Amino acid sequence: MEIVLLVYGRTHESWLKEGESEYLTRVKRYNRLTYKVLPEVKNAKGAQAVMEEEGRHLEKFLNPTDVLILLDENGRSFSSEKMAEALQKQFNRSPKRLVFVIGGPYGFGPQAKGRADDKWSLSSLTFNHQMVRTIFLEQLYRCFTILNNEPYHHQ
Repeated sequence: MEIVLLVYGRTHESWLKEGESEYLTRVKRYNRLTYKVLPEVKNAKGAQAVMEEEGRHLEKFLNPTDVLILLDENGRSFSSEKMAEALQKQFNRSPKRLVFVIGGPYGFGPQAKGRADDKWSLSSLTFNHQMVRTIFLEQLYRCFTILNNEPYHHQ
């Protein structure tokens, strides 16, 4: 199974790029991972127009059989152990692609939410959407180490 992480717009800060690169490398030791940057929406008038355009970009990339999980502040919250269990459940379903999406600065519109199979929250705190990339990749790596009984996650 391939894991795909979709994000809108490129990461601007070098220190965030370094974190992304580090955890992309670490995760790829466990599973095939594709990191795809979708176009950043520019010149749209208002948040709703931005979310609608982002939804159209997302639909162009998805396959009908993809399992789509939105990383959304209103999604299900997990401890790291519970997130690892949820990831394992997705693996057990054996989809060809498990697609995670980090939304743009306004979150997700109704089109993306309607297509989603699930929504996961990384925290009740609000993070910059570019920071969430590194946070999610670190948690994904942590999930793999938990599932493989490795010492990265100290319990």
